[in-house]
Amino acid sequence: MSDQASASKGLEGVVVAQTSKSAINGQEGKLAYVGIPIQEFAENHAPYEEVVYLLWYSRLPTRAQLDTFSRELAAQRSLPEPMLTILRDFPRTADPMAVLRTAISALAFYDENPDQLSPENVRRIAASLTAKIPTILAAYYRLRHGQEPVAPRLDLGHAAHFLYMLSGESPGEQSARGLNSYLVLLAEHGMNASTFAARVIAGTLADVYSAITGAIGALKGPSHGGAPPRVMHMLEAVERPELADQWVENALAANQRIMGVGHRVYKTFDPRANILREMVKQVAQERGEARWYELSKAVEDAAVKRLQGKGLYTNVDFYTAPLLGSLGLPTDMFTPLFAMSRIAGWTAHLMEQYADNRLIRPRAEYVGPVDKQYIPFDERRASG
Repeated sequence: MSDQASASKGLEGVVVAQTSKSAINGQEGKLAYVGIPIQEFAENHAPYEEVVYLLWYSRLPTRAQLDTFSRELAAQRSLPEPMLTILRDFPRTADPMAVLRTAISALAFYDENPDQLSPENVRRIAASLTAKIPTILAAYYRLRHGQEPVAPRLDLGHAAHFLYMLSGESPGEQSARGLNSYLVLLAEHGMNASTFAARVIAGTLADVYSAITGAIGALKGPSHGGAPPRVMHMLEAVERPELADQWVENALAANQRIMGVGHRVYKTFDPRANILREMVKQVAQERGEARWYELSKAVEDAAVKRLQGKGLYTNVDFYTAPLLGSLGLPTDMFTPLFAMSRIAGWTAHLMEQYADNRLIRPRAEYVGPVDKQYIPFDERRASG
């Protein structure tokens, strides 16, 4: 047993791969995609499709390249007819994340070449999944509300098109821009749990569908993708902005966690939260519903004031909740929307993994008994 290595719980601080997709500086609150700070995407209203292109090809597209790429994605939005049948057969009470996980796995049945791992085929499947996830989510959303799915259109951008498929009506400019900003800001974030899960699966040379199904399974856990619904439940408990200060004080006195505050990586403000805060405000103004923005801002102000000096600030989950809530989405759709964004980063990492693959096989530190002997059945005593 002398060659046992020391364990790092949760692999904290362990570098498991190299990537050119995103860089995070948690101490300074910085995030960049392929070297470009995320604030620049927000300031220039970069469409989600442009960020997907950047993550997959490691360069910004020309206008002509982006137009072509966007058309190629839009052309793949429709689902195979058997997939719609499967969605119709799901219980109306099913968790949308479980629906998405199962639907992604089932899509492999309708792909004529799901297992080939050439760069071209991996990118083809990545484009198909990126285009189809919004359709899956919108279709199930409508089916469980007793409505027929809305057929995809080709003339709307990725974010606007998703909102269109939910309601059958073209969304307002600020609503589409707000959702687009969300998708851009959540598209990629280093070696998080779901990305790591996807790369581990890809490291076995399993297919893209298997890897993305595993990533969705990891994201489904409340310790990874499940925080925004809990933020919304917290805001509902606060009820009114004028009650936020007392509510936060009572919660901290009871050693309760303020949901959406603090981050495993960021030790200052999460740069994504700062951008989303403004998006929530703009969406609220367009839709004439300021409740969630006012509540979240009041809770943030109260929490930051009391936690000052402890390195705890609001994270992206904190403002994800009021943004998606302002768009009319129920809380069980929040994590699926996370997946709808993160498919860009997941697939970008799969491209890296397949291109320079090595089976990911860490070791475990054994802490059990040693030098025990096997006892035959007749000589064993029943344990107390």
